[in-house]
Formats: sequence, structure tokens, C-alpha cells
Amino acid sequence: MVGAGEEDAVIVGGGPAGLACAAMLGRAGVRATVLEAGDAVGTAWRRRYDRLRFNTSRLFSRLPGLRYPRGTPMFPSRDTFVAYLERYAEQQRIDVRTGTRALRLDRDQGGWWIRTSGGELRARDVVVATGYSCEPCVPPWDGREEFGAPIVHADEYRNPQPFRGRDVLVVGAGSSGMEIAHDLAEGGAGRVRMAVRTPPNILLRSVGGVPGDLPSIPLLHLPTRVVDAQLRAMRRLLLGDLSAVGLPIPEEGIVSRLRRIGVAPAVVDREVIAAIVEGRIEVVAGVESLDDAGVHLADGSRVAPDAVVAATGYRCGLEGLVGHLDVLDERGVPRVVGGEEAAPGLRFVGFIPLPGLVRVAGREAKRLASDMAGSAARTGR
Repeated sequence: MVGAGEEDAVIVGGGPAGLACAAMLGRAGVRATVLEAGDAVGTAWRRRYDRLRFNTSRLFSRLPGLRYPRGTPMFPSRDTFVAYLERYAEQQRIDVRTGTRALRLDRDQGGWWIRTSGGELRARDVVVATGYSCEPCVPPWDGREEFGAPIVHADEYRNPQPFRGRDVLVVGAGSSGMEIAHDLAEGGAGRVRMAVRTPPNILLRSVGGVPGDLPSIPLLHLPTRVVDAQLRAMRRLLLGDLSAVGLPIPEEGIVSRLRRIGVAPAVVDREVIAAIVEGRIEVVAGVESLDDAGVHLADGSRVAPDAVVAATGYRCGLEGLVGHLDVLDERGVPRVVGGEEAAPGLRFVGFIPLPGLVRVAGREAKRLASDMAGSAARTGR
């Protein structure tokens, strides 16, 4: 049995992966407490830019046990998804402790001590479900301290209003970088450039009204080289050759890159590509360094933007929590994912870099709940 003052399970992170784990564990008879550092569930999603829409359709973006309300657009918006998470937590009667940041995990006598911003907890099992996009990452560019213009991470970007009439350099050509560049171009920025170091793989969000994920996600069950070839052919057919505007097709295919370093393709609307082709978004070389006069680019040119938006990704940010437990790889990503034990009683969910992350996390949660409930039954705890 669980000892006095000890939780069955503590889940770190109140986003979709954490809520799905709590719901599935509850169904399996395992009491779970969710620790959320923010003041409400889905805090990370609430911070995203105003025009954000899911890259995957609502069919691949829901959690076990709850559909989206009738009338939900095919690609849910930020606010739609936040409302969905709130309903999910309420419907599944999940115990969420907001304003509680997990700081460090330590193993002790068959259980775990969780040091938090509000004190210590003890649990039989711990699930870390904070995901890839936990800690915004801005490259340590040389000369950044001398650079006079503001630099904001995509995590801080909300809408184009503060940038109206200004010259803006967006760094990064993933989904967020391309969409923010388009948002700026549509929203009145004086000039928009997008710095691209590694040409992105690109998929359209929808084709002829059909969500792009419907044919793409099933392809992941085929051999990598086959999927890479099919998706490369699809891009040529739908988008043509974008080399002239700085976006050639990468040599490394979509699935190869995804599985090698966890980098997903840029999933965008056709309007974004049109803005690039028409020159409303100018593609330039990657950023090399900064100084008080502007930005040095990899091709030797220099630009002098009024502001920089760094769509340069995120880190897991798990070093302080579990870095001492030898469960992270050299990139700070959990070595064992998918809800399997990374250490006795410690699991990571929401870290598999596949399209439809919400759906994938829900499937992980189901497997995890079955495994944890069976383990508890076998040990009599």
C-alpha cells in the first residue's frame, strides 16, 4: 500500500500529455496529482501567438475520452485548444495543483521525493510530461550584448501590432517562424526577412480542403526511405521548385530528419508560400553574429532590422529536475520515452517527436496507465 502522506503518482506538467496521463491513471485506479507551474492548465499553450492553429487536424489532436465540440474548425486554434484542456481537466476530475513548479526529483527507499516551489511531496511513481517546448532557446550569437534592437523569442510574440511599419528579421524557418513571418507581413510590418540556415522540409496544412495529416501520418508506418521519397515527390508536385526564393528541397528527407534529431517539417498554409514567392517575405542566409550596426549573415551580407524575432526552438529544460539521475542524452532529451521506466518508478511522456503529438501522448498515457496499474497490483502497493 501507499505510505502515509505518499501519493500514488505525481505528474509533472499540466499540458495535454500530463492531463492524459492523469485521466488514464484515474481510470486504472491509480490516484495521480498533476503539478503545473503556471496558474492554469495548458500554460505553455496560452503563451503562443494569437493566430496559432494546429498543424494537425482535430482528428489527430484530441485526448482519450473527449471529442471537440461540434463546429470546431478542422485545425483548432490556440484558444480552442486551451478551452478543450480546461474541459478535459474538469470532465476527468483531475487533481491539478497550479502555481507549483517541480524543482528536483530524488529516489529514496522505493519512492520519490519531489521538491517543489511549494514544499516537498513523496510519491511511489513520477511521470514527467513537460514536453519538448518547455524552455525557449535563443542562440548565443556573438555580439548580442552590443546589438541595439530588441530580440524576442517566438514564445514572447503575440501579434504584429508592436511591429507595424518596422523592419523585422525572423530567425528560423520552422512552422512558427514561417507563420510569424507571414503574420508580420500581413499585419503591417514595413519589411519582413526570414533568416534560414538549414532549408526546411515543408508540408501544406491542407490540400484542396483535405487535411495534410490524413495521408501523411499513416505513411509513417512505411520504411523511412519510402516515406521520404513520397513526401519529397508530393512537395515538388504541390509547391514546385522554391530554390529561387531560398527554399530548396533539403537532401535529408522529412522522416529521416525527424528521427535523427527530432526536427519536424514546417507545416504551413499555401498563403505563406505565396507571400515568400511574391517577395513579401524575403528569405536571407542564417545569422552568424550581431553588433551595434546590425546582423551579419552567413553569406557575408549584413542587415539592420528594427527588431529580431527568434523562432529558434525550445529545449526540454530538464537538467535541474532530473539531470543528476543519468536519464538524459547529450541534447537534454530523455533517453527512455513513451511511458516506459527510465529509472524505477520514473517515466517520461510527450517526448516522442511524431506528428499529432496530442494524439501520440494520449496513446502513451494509455500504455503507461496499464503498465503502472499492473505493476502496483503485482507488488501489492
